[in-house]
Amino acid sequence: MRRILSAGLLRSVGLVCGSLPYQASLPVGQHRVFALRFCRKSPTDSGNMDLSNMRKKYKSADECFEESQLASLDPIKQFGNWFEQASKCPEIGEANAMCLATATKDGRPSARMVLLKGYSNEGFRFFTSYESRKGSELESNPHACLVFYWEPLNRQIRIEGTVQQIPYQSSCEYFHSRPKSSQIGAVVSRQSSPVPNRDYLRQKNAELEEKYEKEEVPMPDYWGGYIVQPHLIEFWQGQTNRLHDRIVFTRPKDGESDLGEFQHPAEGGWVYQRLSP
Repeated sequence: MRRILSAGLLRSVGLVCGSLPYQASLPVGQHRVFALRFCRKSPTDSGNMDLSNMRKKYKSADECFEESQLASLDPIKQFGNWFEQASKCPEIGEANAMCLATATKDGRPSARMVLLKGYSNEGFRFFTSYESRKGSELESNPHACLVFYWEPLNRQIRIEGTVQQIPYQSSCEYFHSRPKSSQIGAVVSRQSSPVPNRDYLRQKNAELEEKYEKEEVPMPDYWGGYIVQPHLIEFWQGQTNRLHDRIVFTRPKDGESDLGEFQHPAEGGWVYQRLSP
């Protein structure tokens, strides 16, 4: 009778070698080849992992993003059009998730994911601790870049601009619109500062939950909102042949009135042009 490699042993191999496709049984004569094949593919086995064959098809050539398909020549309205489509896409969990890149005064960059909490012609708003690493960097270098990437739609939006804190009252109104647990969490966390362990945070959180059980949580003075006032907004759509579509809107600098090569006038003082991928 053939000896069968048990599912339990396969699970053990999976723990050592990484994720394996589930197999209910396997002839014992094949189990070594099976295990070695998947072990070799584990990225933890080597510091030199070749990912050159990782490719995904994007949109086809007949689904390109032409200038005539812009919903508006106002880039804020065009952003709203794409954002609405992303929000309605069931495969996108948080359409307002964005990468926020900041830099120190001497240009050392850092990046993290945050949530967009509003946008208008004035700019794009998010909230955080002013004492955090990003807050400290924005204090000394008030410039930032935002990136939205909606993979199921093969779309990306890049926004570059200057940053400033929003008015205290606006931050306060948003703070008290949040769930109480989130308000307490903002008080507990002196973001980016070292703590001894997670129990320290749990204990402090429990203390404040008891303290503010029947009281309003005061917004800490080290927490609030920022607005990114854009001077560049780029709309990117991926194409399978890698001739990706890039249409970028920019605000001319003060005193600039002549259009550059291949630039076109847009709304609200913006100009736009297509960039090579």
